[in-house]
Amino acid sequence: MNVIETKHLTYSYPGADKPTLKDVTVNIEKGDFLAIVGNNGCGKSTFCKTLNGLIPQFIGGDFKGSVKACELDTRTADVADLARKVGYVYQDFENQIIRPTVLDDASYACLNYAMTDYKERGLKALEQCGLSGKEDDFIWQLSGGQTHLLALAGAVSLQPEVLILDEPIAQLDPKHADGIYRVLKNLNENHGKTIIVIEHHTEYIADFCKHVMLLKDGELKWVLPTEEALQQVEELQECNIFPPQVTIAAHRMKRAGGLNDNTPLPVTIEKAKDLFALKDDINTSAPLIPSDNSEAVASFRNVSVSYRTVKGEPHTVFKNLNLDINKGNKIALIGSNGAGKSTMMKLLVGLLKPGTGEVLLNGKSIKNVKPEALSRQISMVYQNPEDMFIKDSIYGDISYAMEVRNVENCMERTEELLKCFRLTELKDRDGRLLSGGQMRRASLAIGVALNPGILLLDEPTANLDIATRKEIMRTLEDMKEITETVVIATHDMQLVCEWAERIIVLYNGEVVADGNRNEIFGNPDIVNKVGIRPPEIFSLGQEINKDALCYTIDEFLDKFEGRA
Repeated sequence: MNVIETKHLTYSYPGADKPTLKDVTVNIEKGDFLAIVGNNGCGKSTFCKTLNGLIPQFIGGDFKGSVKACELDTRTADVADLARKVGYVYQDFENQIIRPTVLDDASYACLNYAMTDYKERGLKALEQCGLSGKEDDFIWQLSGGQTHLLALAGAVSLQPEVLILDEPIAQLDPKHADGIYRVLKNLNENHGKTIIVIEHHTEYIADFCKHVMLLKDGELKWVLPTEEALQQVEELQECNIFPPQVTIAAHRMKRAGGLNDNTPLPVTIEKAKDLFALKDDINTSAPLIPSDNSEAVASFRNVSVSYRTVKGEPHTVFKNLNLDINKGNKIALIGSNGAGKSTMMKLLVGLLKPGTGEVLLNGKSIKNVKPEALSRQISMVYQNPEDMFIKDSIYGDISYAMEVRNVENCMERTEELLKCFRLTELKDRDGRLLSGGQMRRASLAIGVALNPGILLLDEPTANLDIATRKEIMRTLEDMKEITETVVIATHDMQLVCEWAERIIVLYNGEVVADGNRNEIFGNPDIVNKVGIRPPEIFSLGQEINKDALCYTIDEFLDKFEGRA
């Protein structure tokens, strides 16, 4: 039985010169767990918004063809009726949280429908979403993963047949990401829900999804069982989708003649580990990395930070934190949601003042310095690049900070940055209307406009497809000539392993590890304690030989060969 049926679906946004969706015909069966993949801008979110009537009933445009969800025509059925059939958790899920306490929010949709059992429905939804015991908590007491689960519970409380989640784990650490998918698996297998996710993380697709749907430039390319879908390595990469690293490694090994042509490509570590063996002449010992003797440009001295809470004792983020950031460091700041990464960055730029202790920039305390006075020394690029745009053009956004400070040669400097970040042709565009990768590049240009010695980046690769992610990686490499010291807060372990020279690990407000990638990922105690998820290719190497430290596919293929 099909719960979703689209026929010749074609859609263009108002004023667009070409369709976002082109003649999409697809059926989704009841009980499926479907991942929708494709490059940024291919129409994934647009397609999903046609399934609950948002398009075309709230978002206009040119709509052709038909969409049926749970036998309702989404063009004509009441949106309130569709919401009870098709639940939706959006990428910006925080905007779906509207009530002060957990149970109040989970049951609010049911209350709006005048359901007399609204509280019972809310309690059941919280139980199904793993939030039992949190009923009376205020929403601001929840972690990022718990907040996402609460948004899901709000949709589940209406007991829809279909649940759609747009990038459900894009901003979450591995522990919370695992929790989200375990809940979705339970809803799918034990409660009969049809699950649709828009997802870039193919390792989660391999572990949890039943089918994969590929969109390319608004067109449906195929819907395949997950294992078959993820073996379409070349086609996925052409569409800027990164198949599991173990799959890419096997594909490259097969092309080099190291694996039998008839060997199916593995999509999980378990299926890949028996295909490879360590080369006989390989030395697995980790190379020595010289110590860092450069001067400190930022320091925390006995810093403590606490937030007041409505209920209970103040929440302590840091207690007696001591840490130096040295000139020229390329630092990855990692740890679970709530570990203190964003708080540390806000302390450095003066947006947050410590309760006790001092924050130093270039040897001087910033205790009584206003944040705007620090902008020539340090700059922060926010997780949501839209927050960096205040003018109606990229040119205006980049030049703004220089203009208000009467910087000499402001126009020339702006033109240089536009060229450096490949934005010249976009300089008259509104930053909020750019693609994900373009917005990231523009926000980086704004961040370095005043030539700060230290640049802080919060999750620079979140929500990006492979091509856009590589573009940001290339931009970070280009910035070596612009900014001396860079600190990135991220859950992206591939970014950590490919870019960072120093890794600082936060856990419950403490620095529990500080070193290079071998010292961090090669330490099982730290990995297990903090819940770090190394890149999949690293884990595959460890499964085969515990002494192997492989952080990229190239490094893995240098050390391993196909089994005869």
